[in-house]
Amino acid sequence: MKLATLKDGSRDGKLVVVSKDLTRYCAADNIAPTLQAALDNWDEIAPKLEVLAMDVEHEAVPCERFHEREAHSPLPRAYQWADGSAYINHVELVRKARDAEVPESFYHDPLMYQGGSDAFLAPRDDIPLGDTAWGCDMEGEVAVITDDVPMGVSAEDAAKHIKLVMLVNDVSLRGLIPGELAKGFGFFQSKPSSAFSPVCVTPDELGDTWKDSLIHLPLMVDYNGEAFGRAEVGVDATFNMAQLVAHAAKTRNLGAGAIIGSGTISNKGADGGPGKPVSEGGLGYSCIAEIRMIETIYEGAPKTAFMKPGDTVRVEMRDKENHSIFGAIEQKIVGT
Repeated sequence: MKLATLKDGSRDGKLVVVSKDLTRYCAADNIAPTLQAALDNWDEIAPKLEVLAMDVEHEAVPCERFHEREAHSPLPRAYQWADGSAYINHVELVRKARDAEVPESFYHDPLMYQGGSDAFLAPRDDIPLGDTAWGCDMEGEVAVITDDVPMGVSAEDAAKHIKLVMLVNDVSLRGLIPGELAKGFGFFQSKPSSAFSPVCVTPDELGDTWKDSLIHLPLMVDYNGEAFGRAEVGVDATFNMAQLVAHAAKTRNLGAGAIIGSGTISNKGADGGPGKPVSEGGLGYSCIAEIRMIETIYEGAPKTAFMKPGDTVRVEMRDKENHSIFGAIEQKIVGT
């Protein structure tokens, strides 16, 4: 089942069921007015949405044309947005660039920060940038949405609480991060609003590519119209999404509609070392910071600039038949 939230002038938009090929939709507001309302009572609402989804596929109900530009992020705002770091290769590169070791605990205790969830960007919204010195970067990720998750849940049981999957562009302001971390209190100004894919899907929609709470497909990140990243989501993950959900719920309950992110998708190179750009036959990168780290390691200094007004980023995932699964996040940087 594929769900989306259409912009309708309200804060939380209108819930719709979308066809598998992303061409049609049918309003679901007679079942649940918003995605959050559906998640609040998922066990009762989901079967009704599934029936509607079947009717959409069989064209048994009136449908309208689905335009991704009319979609908001599936949850335009959420009670919880916590982003992890499932790909330690990304962390290793950051540390190596400054000759620092990765603490051993990072391999069994995930990194996670609590992001701002009161106002997400729509998948086709511009990314506002007040100052290029802030070092604006994209981060291509996968995220899951849960129902109510009890405190202390095991990773095995946490997997059962993953109800929806989507893509993320987790915008980061790299120039502000060092100063904020130096204060010892974590990210805030350096993590502005993120954007999520036009569509979220139930795990079963992913078929055999959803295995061990990971998608086993490449994440496609294009930068200024060129292939920038094709990292394999199911490869080099130190933690899966269920483990990240369990980590988030260690000391607290997670309310229905909690969003948990994977962190930047990052692969090692074929030789076990840093990966190569797509233009050189590698899988590339899901953020600019990573290629800058590699440039620093091999050339002594970074040469790839962070994003500036006019630059564009696109994040998408396609199935084995090359069909878009979630629709595409397409954003442009604009000055403010």
